[in-house]
Amino acid sequence: MLAIRAHYLDDGRRWQIYLFKPLATLLILALALSLPAARADYARLIAAGLLLSTAGDVFLMLPRDRFVAGLASFLVAHLCYVWAFSTDAPFGAAPLLWLPYFAAGGLVVALVWPGLKPALRAPVLVYVIVIAAMAGQATGRWQATGGGVALLAALGAGLFVVSDAVLAIDRFRWHFRAARAVTLATYWAAQLLIALSVGMSHPPGPLP
Repeated sequence: MLAIRAHYLDDGRRWQIYLFKPLATLLILALALSLPAARADYARLIAAGLLLSTAGDVFLMLPRDRFVAGLASFLVAHLCYVWAFSTDAPFGAAPLLWLPYFAAGGLVVALVWPGLKPALRAPVLVYVIVIAAMAGQATGRWQATGGGVALLAALGAGLFVVSDAVLAIDRFRWHFRAARAVTLATYWAAQLLIALSVGMSHPPGPLP
């Protein structure tokens, strides 16, 4: 909440962004590391994704434009999440559940495409494909394994798509004042849900 508030302060107090924004994601990482995990491989991959996300947070908040570096950090973070969500469910087990995310991604790309510099178009397109695959795999994993564990991760992945869609539309198509609040609120809710899934992760098999 403090990080979101800092984005709406006057220039003299906007230094708070540099403190609270990375701290918020690091605290979520600390939470994930503190939870007892039944699957060590899942926990390590989620922790790696959160650490890379923190790097992405830092790149995106710097005064100089580090958008591509931030995009790359989050792209690798999503690849870690895809890997995590494939530890106990086959990759692409429910391809039909991927379609809504790819449709949403395609719509966002169509909206922001005119505002993208040519050099950004390929990185943005690759990123959209990866985050859609991440959310699709999380949802497919929930269908395949059931239970609250996979549901938390699937909800978090879906919120991540919402967050990035709002960020892209605000940055490259229509700027609106509430965008930063919506983007960050859904982003940290997404990361929190994904982190919490570590503490309830379980080996493949019937739920107790």
